[in-house]
Amino acid sequence: MTVATIGVHIVDILARPVSYIPEGQDTALVDQIRLTAAGSAAGTAVDLVKLGNEVVSMGAIGDDELGDFLVAVMAKRGVDVSLLTRKAGEQTAASILPIRPDGGRPSFHVPGANLGVTPADLDEARLRGVRAVHLGGMDVTFGLGDPAFFALLDSLRAAGVIVTMDLLSEMPDLLGMARAFLPHVDYVLPNDSQALLMAAGLTADSGSDSGTDSGSSSDIGSGSGSDIGSGSAAGDTSAAEGDSPPSASSPSVAEVSAAALALLGEGPRGVLVTMGAEGSLVVTEAGIEQVPALKVEVSDTTGCGDAYCAGFITGLLHGQDVVGAARWGTAAAAQVATGLGSDAGLTDLESTLALLA
Repeated sequence: MTVATIGVHIVDILARPVSYIPEGQDTALVDQIRLTAAGSAAGTAVDLVKLGNEVVSMGAIGDDELGDFLVAVMAKRGVDVSLLTRKAGEQTAASILPIRPDGGRPSFHVPGANLGVTPADLDEARLRGVRAVHLGGMDVTFGLGDPAFFALLDSLRAAGVIVTMDLLSEMPDLLGMARAFLPHVDYVLPNDSQALLMAAGLTADSGSDSGTDSGSSSDIGSGSGSDIGSGSAAGDTSAAEGDSPPSASSPSVAEVSAAALALLGEGPRGVLVTMGAEGSLVVTEAGIEQVPALKVEVSDTTGCGDAYCAGFITGLLHGQDVVGAARWGTAAAAQVATGLGSDAGLTDLESTLALLA
């Protein structure tokens, strides 16, 4: 196997467009309803397969019908699901997402079996045979915040395995706990809100000389910046690279940079912050560089962050440097933004890279 994904597995039920919730027993007609394999592990696993990787996914789901669906759809997409643990008597995590006309996505969510994942649910031997491990949603898989699991991650990295981490929630307490993973991963890929919340209480002083005054910092806001944030309605905006559409309250690049530097100081090799239509911010010891989003017609931002992770990991495995891999992630996110659900729009590596030509 090329990649192992570990963590959150969710069934998403999506409907679009939804501009209001009907009163009482009324019915609102929509154009489309889909069920998809989603979550920071499952959604990324499906996207990784579409980009040409062999993938095994590990985590916990219920022994219910939703779990049956999740296993079936992931296997149909080509993911090895033989190591998913079925938890007796528990519900498979699920979300209902009424997608707004502008691509925004409020949600109703049941965490389900994800909360009970432990290191005992993982196959160490299989993990030692992959080239990359992606940790999806470590802020909600509480049982994996275990010193034994940290030691395993350190051992994998010492053997040359790339370890990446994405997050799921925007809850300060949960994101604060997820900071414990930072010394044990190579790259962490939060969205801008998660980066700010995760960095709360840290200081960027130790990273203030980490390249913010180097040549690469001058790339922030330059180049194709005229396409960044060119609109907020579907069909007139740059592709969302995280999982939320642009808004007037989005943090500034300076704020995100400071948060990313604080997180970098905790031990990872790089912090890549997705910022919706503002693109993404790549922060390493070499400096800070902003990668612009690609301009596409946005239908739904669900799963754009998972696709970004999949593209980024695929780029690293193909020998791209960190910024180059971030561009691969940008292209994957742009494709997913054009359809409904976490796997929509993305078909293969060739068509994804064609967006960068």
